[in-house]
Amino acid sequence: MSLSDDGGYGGDGHRGSGTGQTRTRLPDNEGDLYGSGRRPRAGMSSRNLVTIVGVIVLLLAAIAFANRGGSGNNESPSDDSAKDAAAGPARPTAPTGTKPVSGKNGGIATGFAKTEQGAQSAAANYVVALSSDGMYTAQRRHEIADAVYAPAVAEARKSDLDKAYANPAFLSRIGLNPDGTAPKGMMFVSRANPVGTKIESFKGDAARISVWYSALFGLAGTKSQKPVAESWYTNTFDLKWLDGNWKVISFTQKSGPAPIGRDQAAASAEDMTKAVQGYGGFTYAR
Repeated sequence: MSLSDDGGYGGDGHRGSGTGQTRTRLPDNEGDLYGSGRRPRAGMSSRNLVTIVGVIVLLLAAIAFANRGGSGNNESPSDDSAKDAAAGPARPTAPTGTKPVSGKNGGIATGFAKTEQGAQSAAANYVVALSSDGMYTAQRRHEIADAVYAPAVAEARKSDLDKAYANPAFLSRIGLNPDGTAPKGMMFVSRANPVGTKIESFKGDAARISVWYSALFGLAGTKSQKPVAESWYTNTFDLKWLDGNWKVISFTQKSGPAPIGRDQAAASAEDMTKAVQGYGGFTYAR
């Protein structure tokens, strides 16, 4: 995913090949949001590829919102079905005796257990933080990066995230002011709501966890030209156990699976604003 003509994502690739890196499809044009992937140039360093990854992936929901009407996801259903079958049935959350974490880092839960459940909890909470409206202000964005990413990755992420989220063209496309704030009389909404988690792999100090979630994104207000809309994504995190906590090394994002919407009337701008103000987002999941 990229900002296309606006150039706000700062790179051609999301992740390169190799340990701790993943592949992401980038659009060949603005109308093909989930188009075929581009292979990185042979001369591009692995560090640059890893650095570009977090920026492009984090903005997928925002760019999908800004480019409504583009093409859908091109993921292969057959490949996903084969992986799901091999992984076995889903395991619902159930009481295990494991106490919730008590610590916080920059307002984000920390101190997750070195267990499968702990890794799932970390991934669910990290998708909430990385999808929040805090990513659009510099100080909060840095706090989130430090709390979520491994130290060796965080500094590179912060630099690229600053370039992307502070890009005037990008902010204008999603309806925000140049400083990342909402126009007067409106409220900016960017919130992830985890539905479930899945263990892709777990071994020792490393875990790969997928989080399926819905996302609310847009501007709530009577004069909004970018009303709050719902979308669905799946993020897959590569986590490493460092200094007593799970930290993100890299992650990928894909669209869906999205359920069929029911025949419900959309809320008015006033009701949506009241809901966002009255219902706080989760700060701890699972």
